[in-house]
Amino acid sequence: MRKVAIIGVGMTKFGEHWECGFRDLVVEAGVKAIEDAHLHGDDIHAGYVGTMASGSLVGQEHIGALIADYMGLNPIPITRVEGACASGSLALRQGFMAVASGMHDIVVVGGVEKMTDLAGEEVSNVLGGAGDQEWELFLGATFPGLYALMARKHMEAYGTTSEMLASVAVKNHKHGSKNKYAQYQNEITIDTVLKSKMVADPLHVFDCSPISDGAAAVVLAPIELASSYTKKPVEIVASAQASDTIALHSRESLVKLKATEVAAKKAYDMAGVSAKDINLAEVHDCFTIAEVMATEDLGFFKKGEGGKAALEGKTLVGGEKPINTSGGLKACGHPVGATGIKQAVEVTWQLRGEAEARQVKNAEIGLTHNVGGSGATAVVHIYKKAF
Repeated sequence: MRKVAIIGVGMTKFGEHWECGFRDLVVEAGVKAIEDAHLHGDDIHAGYVGTMASGSLVGQEHIGALIADYMGLNPIPITRVEGACASGSLALRQGFMAVASGMHDIVVVGGVEKMTDLAGEEVSNVLGGAGDQEWELFLGATFPGLYALMARKHMEAYGTTSEMLASVAVKNHKHGSKNKYAQYQNEITIDTVLKSKMVADPLHVFDCSPISDGAAAVVLAPIELASSYTKKPVEIVASAQASDTIALHSRESLVKLKATEVAAKKAYDMAGVSAKDINLAEVHDCFTIAEVMATEDLGFFKKGEGGKAALEGKTLVGGEKPINTSGGLKACGHPVGATGIKQAVEVTWQLRGEAEARQVKNAEIGLTHNVGGSGATAVVHIYKKAF
């Protein structure tokens, strides 16, 4: 198996893009990544794109062909990949395997979602398809409700408090305030979170990630060719995926995501590292409790101590284990198909030393963690500076 490197990255600003459409977002991110890699269109051999629900959200299917057309990449093959909110990371995994296997040399991988064209209630119904439609959505169990169940159980089991959850949002807004691509670039306080509207007890509005538009892209190449395109290649040293039951009520536990634990172990073994070796991580914080559980399931903190670690500032840039330096899903935004690729873009910038005011000092190894639904799919990638 060949070693694989990221040689170019690009993304749009995440947010509410009333001025442009789905294909405009794809083209902007893709062109930025290709230019960053100093490539021409005819250098690319294949592409993969993650998008969860383009048919429901904007009425467009056959996304691979659309992107090949509007990116000027015909006749190369472009394949759409779907795995709910983990669609982007799954597309990255497909691209990684294509290059690692020798099937293709230069591969572009993107993620995109245009979500704000529909009303909030309609978007919620579309996103509900990432869970068990028959036993959850049809019976009124929304995703805030499902994660609220996890939060309440975590509170009962470990003494996690609403202040601890709120500190996750505060930290991510602090990071997002330093990211020009973030949907929300304003700092908030714990009081702001606790006084915001209750969505599903104990989760407030500010515990929840927003509805967003956006796209992100990376270009992959075998490591031996990477120096021909960039002076700062970032190697993907591990790619792992795991599954769990789609319905929350069938899980063995409500205070962890088994798929995350399994994918993390596979990734650490593949990379030959452990959780303590990770200098920074972008994790799936669709809700604040999701970040708390992720930092535990990934082995950064003991089970039950993730909330306390956030409250004590251990997950801030400059802290013991910087988490979601981009602002995470909470502040940077969550255009669901794009999130996994945005995470890879952020880690690449960090390992290159190009993250500006949110730069983690001496960053050598980074991790991304992307979840589909309430945890039925988990994808973990590990990255290492290769220069």
